[in-house]
Amino acid sequence: MTNKKPIYILGLSAFYHDSAACLIKDGEIIAAAQEERFTRKKHDDAFPKKAIDYCLKEAGIVMDDLNYVSFYEKPFLKFERLLINYLSFAPFGILSFLKALPIWLKTKLFLKDYIQKELRFSGEIIFPEHHESHAASAFYPSPFKEAAILTMDGVGEWTTTSIGVGRANELELLCETKFPHSIGLLYSAFTYYCGFRVNSGEYKLMGLAPYGEPKYVDIIKKELIDIKADGSFKLNMSYFNYCVGLTMTNRKFDELFGEKPRGPETKLNQHHMDMARSIQEVTEEIMIKMANHACELTGLTNLCLAGGVALNCVGNGRILRESKMENVWIQPAAGDAGGALGAALMVWYRYLENDRDGDEVNDRQKGTYLGPCYSQTEVQKFVDEKKLPYEKLNDEQLSEKVAELLDSENVIGLFQGRMEFGPRALGARSIIGDARSTKMQEIMNLKIKFRESFRPFAPSVLKERAGDFFKLKGESPYMLLVADVNDEKLIETEDKQSAEGLDKLKIKRSVIPAITHVDNSARIQTVDEKTNPLYYKIIHAFYQKTQCPVIINTSFNIRGEPIVCTPEDAYRCFMVTNMDYLVVNNLLFEKQKQPNKDQFRKDDISTILD
Repeated sequence: MTNKKPIYILGLSAFYHDSAACLIKDGEIIAAAQEERFTRKKHDDAFPKKAIDYCLKEAGIVMDDLNYVSFYEKPFLKFERLLINYLSFAPFGILSFLKALPIWLKTKLFLKDYIQKELRFSGEIIFPEHHESHAASAFYPSPFKEAAILTMDGVGEWTTTSIGVGRANELELLCETKFPHSIGLLYSAFTYYCGFRVNSGEYKLMGLAPYGEPKYVDIIKKELIDIKADGSFKLNMSYFNYCVGLTMTNRKFDELFGEKPRGPETKLNQHHMDMARSIQEVTEEIMIKMANHACELTGLTNLCLAGGVALNCVGNGRILRESKMENVWIQPAAGDAGGALGAALMVWYRYLENDRDGDEVNDRQKGTYLGPCYSQTEVQKFVDEKKLPYEKLNDEQLSEKVAELLDSENVIGLFQGRMEFGPRALGARSIIGDARSTKMQEIMNLKIKFRESFRPFAPSVLKERAGDFFKLKGESPYMLLVADVNDEKLIETEDKQSAEGLDKLKIKRSVIPAITHVDNSARIQTVDEKTNPLYYKIIHAFYQKTQCPVIINTSFNIRGEPIVCTPEDAYRCFMVTNMDYLVVNNLLFEKQKQPNKDQFRKDDISTILD
């Protein structure tokens, strides 16, 4: 009897933003990573050569072992949309068209040939549609046997939003909204107007929203977007420039709201905060209405979410609390990076018609710890070559020591296990601190992350203790749900009522002020002992010491750089910031004992702040 040879499928996304690769073996997710982590170029959109190399290495195979390659969208269909769009507005948009055309003619239009050449792959290459890939990434790894599916982003080929249904191994998109009408592009238009970078600054806009008032909601709904009861919508394109121009909004948009777009890095004012709050509320309204329509259309109360808008964790939280949906599962890599995973799973389940079942409890995402890990031998080699001083600890010693350091208000870089796939750090590549500290948010923002002071930090909490601190329905393993802090954990002061704008940041709002946003909410990660045992042990040790099962968790990177990938990345980030300690596997590094610490910071800090 001969053993059946496994089937390997490589999924790819590239050439827009957040390129990524994913490898599955007989339907099991083996590896997935964004290209940016290896190239150190944030949101890298290049063909993911390094991510592919990692995936093959993780599986212990070579290119000849691959059975299929799947790319996350159809390039010819996307090019059709671009051509029709430019022709519709001609001669306007000629500069944008001329800028886009060369890369299409050189690479994107002939993507099959390009992939074959780059990979030296002679097997079958499959191209699902963009929103099919999103839908597959949401449903197939979920715990549900059947579920409604909602995908929302900027735009794929033509589709910007879709509602679908998944049952066993079947997946069908039932209705869609097409370009140029897009909730993702509407949100990005306000991101641009408020001075943040499109396709990377949307989460900043979401974080800014609670500082403002929803004073422009009526204007948005009257002038910019017509929202129907089922969540479908149509934009008034006379206010937008993204169809033909190199900006998102136009002069008519500026006149409607009374100001020109904010310049990058210029001062934020109350107008920008009110704009952020207003578009956030409109977006949430659409998300809830679409979720309700998906329930009515499918008759199902399980919902799977993907697409860039599914990273709007405030809206996700409201869907869970206020819509007809009883259970929600969100793809951790909800943006284009996750399209690589969806593309691979589409081949396994739809193209090859393999069986699928769900137990309604456990997902197949493996905590989204799907990136590279580094052995103790690899770490030791790096440390010995650099002659770095460290303390070696076992897991029990390490968790107790880190808990002690957190209790003393130290900031710690935590590097252990496999790197996370998706934009959230979940305890493998994280910077952690004491959530009880009144000064920790400002220290981390300005001295560690080198970023805007208004940005909130997220809590990691022991899964079984989450209800003690947060009004959270269920669990939130991927930090994609926002919930309010429990009333009994809040601190009432007169300043809460009188403070305006960024002054709200200075007010202590709860017993865990470092992670309590100005609207008394938090973006929560619930930590399970089975998924990340060392991270769980650290938080549990902190809980035993302090009776607080909550710590700060932010991504291990500084502004403008991707999350760290290698031990070298982690050490450099540690040295050029005001972090106090670094944990790499079971080695503990103390900043004050490191050689050349002042010179290291002097040499690198200027490039960080550029």
